[in-house]
Amino acid sequence: MSAGDVRGPLARRTGEGTWFEDFHPGDRWRHARGATIDEVENQLLTKMVMNTAQEHWNEHSMADSPWGDSRIVFGMITGSLTVGLTSQDTAENALAELGLTGMRFRAPVFHGDTIYAYTEVLAADPADREDAGTVRFHHWGATADDRIVFECERSVLIKRRSHWFSR
Repeated sequence: MSAGDVRGPLARRTGEGTWFEDFHPGDRWRHARGATIDEVENQLLTKMVMNTAQEHWNEHSMADSPWGDSRIVFGMITGSLTVGLTSQDTAENALAELGLTGMRFRAPVFHGDTIYAYTEVLAADPADREDAGTVRFHHWGATADDRIVFECERSVLIKRRSHWFSR
């Protein structure tokens, strides 16, 4: 699968259109921002969480790998960045993050790769409270050359415009 298989229109949601009522199953879009993963993110976070996999921070040990001396970015950095890139358009009116499931790391990411995020709305259901609803999203992260590198499903409790918005 490539990003071409998941992309929709470029997101124009930020600021408007981020209330529960605005999300409809089947909606898809590409988020406007991308972010390049540099060595500092990989080195700092990988070592902070004590991930001892040599592929993340030892160039010498990678010399005989299929990737040469390119260090692989720690998957949780890729996942966090992908979800972060979606958040402005999907969680601007969030009350709570309810769940993150089905995380898949589909291809390696290397220092210097730029990640873009894509979203599809899977469901928008009433919550057990009148002022919000639950939206379930499918998020993808892809490199600039359209390799899907990460995907997950995320559930968010989002405010209803009818209860929170006042002019």
